[in-house]
Amino acid sequence: MRGTMKKSISGMKIFFSVTVSIFMLTVMLNSTALSKDTDTQMSSKAFTDSNPFAKESTLLYQAPQFDKIHDDDYQPAIEEGMRVRLTEIDKIASNSAPPTFDNTIVAMEKSGILLDRVSNVFDAMISANSNEYLRKVASEESPKLAANKDAIFLNEKLFKRVKSIYDQRDSLGLTPEQNYLVDRYYLDFTRAGALLSEPDKDRLRAINQELAKLRTDFYIKLLAGTKDNALVIEDKSKLDGLSEAEIASAAEAANDRGLKGEWVIPLQNTTQQPAQVGLNDRSVRKQLFENSITRTSLGNSNDTRKIISRIAELRAEKAKLLGYDNFASYAVEDCMAKTPDAAIKLLTEIAPAAVARAKREAVKMQKLVDSQNGGFKLEPWDWQHYAEEVRKAEYDLDESQIKPYFELNRVLKDGVFFAANKLYGLTFKERTDLPVYHPDVKVFEVFDADGKSMALWYCDYFKRDNKQGGAWSGSFVDYSGLLKTQPVVYNVCNFAKPAANQPALLSYDDVTTMFHEFGHALHALLNRCKYPRLADNVPVDFVEVPSQINEHWALYPDVFANYAKHYKTGKPMPEELAEKIRKAKTFNQGFATLEYLEASLLDMAWHTLPQGKQISNIDSFETEALKHYNVFMPLVPPRYKSTYFAHIWQGGYAAGYYAYMWSEVIDDDAFQWFKENGGLTRANGKKFRDMILSRIGSKDSGKLYDAFRGQEPDVKYLLEDRGLVEK
Repeated sequence: MRGTMKKSISGMKIFFSVTVSIFMLTVMLNSTALSKDTDTQMSSKAFTDSNPFAKESTLLYQAPQFDKIHDDDYQPAIEEGMRVRLTEIDKIASNSAPPTFDNTIVAMEKSGILLDRVSNVFDAMISANSNEYLRKVASEESPKLAANKDAIFLNEKLFKRVKSIYDQRDSLGLTPEQNYLVDRYYLDFTRAGALLSEPDKDRLRAINQELAKLRTDFYIKLLAGTKDNALVIEDKSKLDGLSEAEIASAAEAANDRGLKGEWVIPLQNTTQQPAQVGLNDRSVRKQLFENSITRTSLGNSNDTRKIISRIAELRAEKAKLLGYDNFASYAVEDCMAKTPDAAIKLLTEIAPAAVARAKREAVKMQKLVDSQNGGFKLEPWDWQHYAEEVRKAEYDLDESQIKPYFELNRVLKDGVFFAANKLYGLTFKERTDLPVYHPDVKVFEVFDADGKSMALWYCDYFKRDNKQGGAWSGSFVDYSGLLKTQPVVYNVCNFAKPAANQPALLSYDDVTTMFHEFGHALHALLNRCKYPRLADNVPVDFVEVPSQINEHWALYPDVFANYAKHYKTGKPMPEELAEKIRKAKTFNQGFATLEYLEASLLDMAWHTLPQGKQISNIDSFETEALKHYNVFMPLVPPRYKSTYFAHIWQGGYAAGYYAYMWSEVIDDDAFQWFKENGGLTRANGKKFRDMILSRIGSKDSGKLYDAFRGQEPDVKYLLEDRGLVEK
């Protein structure tokens, strides 16, 4: 649940899958500062050969030329990219020669290179290094990009060529990968409305453009609401319970906003906030919680309620137009689950164990409150605080004890990189000569087991006001055997930035986030699909498998021992402390599982609405939905409430947030295979690389996994891993 594999969040790639994040992954938050050379007036700058996107970058593997890119370069390059792509597509569609795999399918695969080049960088910046100017560009261009996409997929002449190849595919002597590519293109066109009547196509175009605009409007309001609802503290005593480093970070956050002598606790993208763990003042915890859940529902200019209701309404209409009962049926059909019922079945089967466990967890915390003569009934804003106290009591584990053993650079080099080397033979060398988009960003050249350079990887780990919340992975350049390009991949997180001259010390959750996002990076680094469309062909409920399985290595004994060392002394973490972390792994999993299930089922409730159904009261809708699925527990609110659920409104997880759990069933089952076959070995890594990581997208994901595992995944390993059942 930490992050996602991002693919074109702004919708700029024409041939994209539902794995577009959320974002995913995830929520943009806190942005005020414009770059120094940015004016909020939109540029009328023309596209010329001097535009840094006009040609391939001359840097290694076509890495972005951040030292040459300015904010006003994006929009003219996007406009020109759309124009060029339509010209290329028209040439393919108007070709007088009979349609062939090469002159139609391969030709489409080679189209739109300029648009891809600029969109890959723009999408990264709008999420990781945004400003008002870039958001205005996104707002202006998103409906145009939707129209550009429709101009391709609703092009009747082009579809006739694709259909001709599809109808003859079994007699064309195609390889299995090429045959699968033809299938995907035909499905892309039909799901985009190619079989509709002209009036229905016109209505679909209008829906798509309005949706594109609404998604951008949602993002802008969420960004502003998340920033504006940060908790401002004027009295330092109110921060009692936070560490000195956390207080210093809050002071720095306030200083960045021009609030001298004050402290700011910025909001994370989730409902619950990390600072609630330490804050001893109950009124401050309550205010922080309320700031979080009301960030975009205060009736002001940041309110998203009308937008999300309209998005849901339009999606239901679009699905009906395309022949589906609801949007979830449309979205999930192209995933591993195939139907919303299958996804809901998995979630609701896990729910009783999660609810029961969460109730037991609440009872323990209430007893602790009572034993301290608290005199109050546990509320949602108390959960994080007292869960930590219970954890300390039951496991004798204090976050402040373990953080000194998780210094960021050591975790990265001796943990994340170490595991990748043991499994896949990869090595990494920092490159300080390549330009970056922010001083916090680092770049590493990646070398394969044979010592040959193969890719670049960027990491941007620290939170800042102009960065989206959460954590995610994406690519500036994708691997393509057809286009002869090597991967240029990035990971972005939101770890607390230490004060000057202080080490970056991580929580264990931060550590697993690093491993998680690097799992996404490994997928992009090791993918060897020849065709770009297939590289994007990852169902939303499989895309988290590489990331979630990589999380398992964070606590694997050989890896853990290599990086869990005190930042001052270099001494390894004492075994008794490491054992406490292992034992605490399933702690609070009732809460963690339930808040996720609630969000997933809310997603399904929104996207199983029939056409014409309007939601007038979102709070009532949420409560009724959670009660319907038997997951309503006021003490445990959804991980994301509807009004700030960016995964489903802005990102690519509409009717797909269930995917993390679906993927987790697979990754826990896969890790069981690793354990049964010797664990962290090069042989095991080679098999996983050859049969899964390098081939994701080139074949049905279920078939890929079955071939790797030799059997269907078993949900029992997930239940055991989360501590919801006894082993």
